[in-house]
Amino acid sequence: MRPVSRRYHDPVRIVTVASECEPFAKTGGLGDVVDSLARSLGRLGHEVDVFLPLYRGVTPPGRVERRTVAVPTADVTAVARGSRSRAVDIVTGDAVGYRIRLVDAPDLFDRAGIYGDQAGDYPDNGARFATLGRAALETVCAEGVAPDVLHGHDWQGAPALLSLRSRYVDHPVVAGAASVLTCHNLAYHGRVPGPAAGALDLRGVARASEGVDLLREAVIRADLVNTVSPTHAAESRRPESGFGLDDVLRARGDRYLGILNGIDTELWDPAADATLAAPYSAGDPLGKAACRRDLAERLGLDPGEDSPILAAVGRADWQKGMDLISVVGGDLVAAGARLVVLSTGDERQLDGLRSVVATHPRRAILCDRFDRALARQIYAGSDLLLMPSRFEPCGLSQLIGLRYGSLPLVRRTGGLADTVIDADEDPARGCGFVFDEPEPGALLAAGRRAMAAFGDHRRWRALMLRAMTADFSWDRSVRDYVALFERAIAIRRERG
Repeated sequence: MRPVSRRYHDPVRIVTVASECEPFAKTGGLGDVVDSLARSLGRLGHEVDVFLPLYRGVTPPGRVERRTVAVPTADVTAVARGSRSRAVDIVTGDAVGYRIRLVDAPDLFDRAGIYGDQAGDYPDNGARFATLGRAALETVCAEGVAPDVLHGHDWQGAPALLSLRSRYVDHPVVAGAASVLTCHNLAYHGRVPGPAAGALDLRGVARASEGVDLLREAVIRADLVNTVSPTHAAESRRPESGFGLDDVLRARGDRYLGILNGIDTELWDPAADATLAAPYSAGDPLGKAACRRDLAERLGLDPGEDSPILAAVGRADWQKGMDLISVVGGDLVAAGARLVVLSTGDERQLDGLRSVVATHPRRAILCDRFDRALARQIYAGSDLLLMPSRFEPCGLSQLIGLRYGSLPLVRRTGGLADTVIDADEDPARGCGFVFDEPEPGALLAAGRRAMAAFGDHRRWRALMLRAMTADFSWDRSVRDYVALFERAIAIRRERG
């Protein structure tokens, strides 16, 4: 169900709270979406501030302004010292279409990782992101310009929404703001146990004796909640797919909905991508062959071979189904494919991929590192993009693959089901290959169908050009977000 616009014609002032935003901080698709959505809203004339932690290694953009705000705290140690607030610097600069507001609290954010280190997640993550949310609210209050919408992303943005309705419920600047929660991954809740929950200072929400599930509480209390594809919104209302939140998601009724992510087609454009060996487009696709040869040469494959290059770009974890690729990778190579994987994450899953490489040297390649340029070169140089996800709220890689003419081979779930049409099921509209069960055999069968299609050069060219002309830009999705914000504003005004 799409949000209904309430004809709120004025530009909307949106305060966004997120843990990632490309190019400043990114571990996955969240960072891309926060940046692209803010850019797109800015192009429509809306005013967007994105509050993000100033993590270690983050470089503020160009000329910046710095101000200090006092952030209230209920931390036991601080209170014992007689302090009920802490000073936090806000570093503000211009991004493309929006303002980036970096929250500088070195003891919380100047660390080895965004969410954790080799020992695991940081135990004070709840306090870290509660400080991010309070810093955003205190900054807005100090500046005195009322926002229309407070937009939180995932559990890290939840404390800001909960603070708005607990500690700032009567504040003359922010109390009237509508609250919107966007859930990118329902598997991560931000559970804060016992006494640590009390230190979050969320009146009526977090009790020290019980702890708090930050995402669950924000789902219950936000004016509107969305996830990042219509199919995932439907799936997550079921117990087997709701990650323990299906009951509260069902309870929200039509105030929980799915809006499909998009991609920024200026950032992802094979006709203008400087990392590629040659530019190309749907109107002039010849450069795709040069990119294919370049990728093969870079990775030690035979550049003259005409067999299909199957690629995967993404995290090595259970959600993404990289283990399924490990199981059938050798069979796909034996059937004539070449396999390229760019991935970091779970070492056990990476070891499975390494076994495929060891068995099939020079036909299977694993690049176990984070490499933005190589990712682009893989999208451009591959023929098929493997995404056998067990669940996928939306997915961005398949949208980039379509744009770059690498046909997605995906499991029918979440946003993958909403964006990829099977070429055999629907020959007139198909732009990829789809399978249903998260099993190695189903992936292998789909892979064989795709390789058979690759052997028909006329059919493959038509599929590739259809994929490249599919429109999954933010130009469409951003208007659904504007309608979502307008509806949330109307709900908040009706409540007074």
